[in-house]
Amino acid sequence: MKKIIMTGGGTAGHITPNIALIPILQRMGYEVHYIGAKDSMEEKLITPLGIPFYTVSVGKLRRYFDLKNFSDPFRVIKGVFEARKIIAKVKPDVVFAKGGFVSVPVVSGASLCGVPAVLHESDRTPGLANKLCIPLCKNICTAFPQTAEHLGEKAVYTGLPVRESLLQGDRAKGLAMCGFEEGKPVVMIMGGSQGAQAINDTLRESLDVLLEKFQFIHLCGKGNLDASLEGKKGYFQLEYANEQLPDLFAITDLVLSRGGATALFEFAALNLPVLAVPLPKGASRGDQIDNAIDFKARGFLEHLPQEEMTKETLCKALNALYENRATYIEALQQADMAGASARVIEQIERAAASRKRKK
Repeated sequence: MKKIIMTGGGTAGHITPNIALIPILQRMGYEVHYIGAKDSMEEKLITPLGIPFYTVSVGKLRRYFDLKNFSDPFRVIKGVFEARKIIAKVKPDVVFAKGGFVSVPVVSGASLCGVPAVLHESDRTPGLANKLCIPLCKNICTAFPQTAEHLGEKAVYTGLPVRESLLQGDRAKGLAMCGFEEGKPVVMIMGGSQGAQAINDTLRESLDVLLEKFQFIHLCGKGNLDASLEGKKGYFQLEYANEQLPDLFAITDLVLSRGGATALFEFAALNLPVLAVPLPKGASRGDQIDNAIDFKARGFLEHLPQEEMTKETLCKALNALYENRATYIEALQQADMAGASARVIEQIERAAASRKRKK
């Protein structure tokens, strides 16, 4: 039986593409293992799938001054040797890394064991963790064609794997879950797995006006539920959705979101027009802004910079997006978003085959 170790974590965007690939790999005869951080988002999402899960030490690699910058490199080094021990025990044919700081010790451990690693980069420009992994990987898969061109001969444009389950939601279940009426448009608000305070606050300030036209599914992030809004007609809030997500997507007409690549590709696969409010550069390296600009240029979404978001501009942008939704949906339907999982699997298979030839 072929074996693969997968890794990636920190946020759901580094994990859900792996979740999309796992059932396909299992159908192909792969024994799947996963390495992540202890008490992490990846542990929470992967262990219910029955996948063997191992933990390693992880250190955050910061671009700014922090006292932990002096200790975290030693955690990374410790994680490398922990990963090497796990990889030597499991003896995988290939390692697949989706990004996040946990990928650094795992890819490094694979290199020490002589196991080929395949990396996937979701954003237009690689983050620091993936930049460190790239020299140690055999192949790099990219979600954007421009990224593959920039990274050179090891990189291949594949697109981004999307979970099959997201396309299989039940509209009746979604409406019943939320207590929504049929026929009134539904907007889903997603701020990523950590939530988005600026979006949450502005949406709630605008809620009474917007509820005249829309109904809202608000995935507001851990600790961000508003008790005063419980039971409000046309408004349904959750900290985070997992198994409920397909049914919620089945009733969604528009999405208000950050600009994380994984989320944007999932919305695109579902033909959902998006109003993107990316993390501003002061709060990130600007990757979400790049993603939103690219998707806007392709006619998939509208971009509202956070610094321009007010109660008035949010209402105006959502109304305009809904009125012009047919144009966005047509662009999404014409785009070639299908086949990403198959293209990534092809790169995994090639890397695994190179390992066997060496044996």
